[in-house]
Amino acid sequence: MINILDKTFVPFISRETIEKRIAELAAGINADYAESCPVFIIVLNGAFLFASELVKNVSLACEINFIRLSSYSQTTSTGSVREIIGMDANIAGRDVVIIEDIVDTGLTMSQLIAKVKSMSPKSVEIATLLHKPEALKTPVDMRYVGFEIENKFVVGYGLDYDGIGRNLDAIYVLA
Repeated sequence: MINILDKTFVPFISRETIEKRIAELAAGINADYAESCPVFIIVLNGAFLFASELVKNVSLACEINFIRLSSYSQTTSTGSVREIIGMDANIAGRDVVIIEDIVDTGLTMSQLIAKVKSMSPKSVEIATLLHKPEALKTPVDMRYVGFEIENKFVVGYGLDYDGIGRNLDAIYVLA
């Protein structure tokens, strides 16, 4: 068990399990984009650890870009998405893979996909470490999903509770 601020969390997905699954996702990306130089758009802050491990396992020439969005307050999605740092890559005619830490309601991702598609990429795919199918309010097509989990609040491996817990090397669930 670990305590973060006023909450207690218990182990949920181990570092070893996460690393093994990330290697599998990277192998899929390597195969799917063997003839391409994809642009990875990493959604900050949460996806930084997942993205780092994922792109280290990708053996292709690629470009990396970042965007920062916010839609959470404490343990709950606010339902609105704010863009804090905008993306500056020219993605017209390019294959794009958006790397996200977690897709739960789908609201943030659907808005980001619309923004990316408005920039005329060749293709857009999603790579997410976690997906909560029960929480989905807006359909989102995700090609690369690390783990489908129940609709529970999790921290670690980039995911936080009020800014704390991102540095944990495994994923923990609210007790």
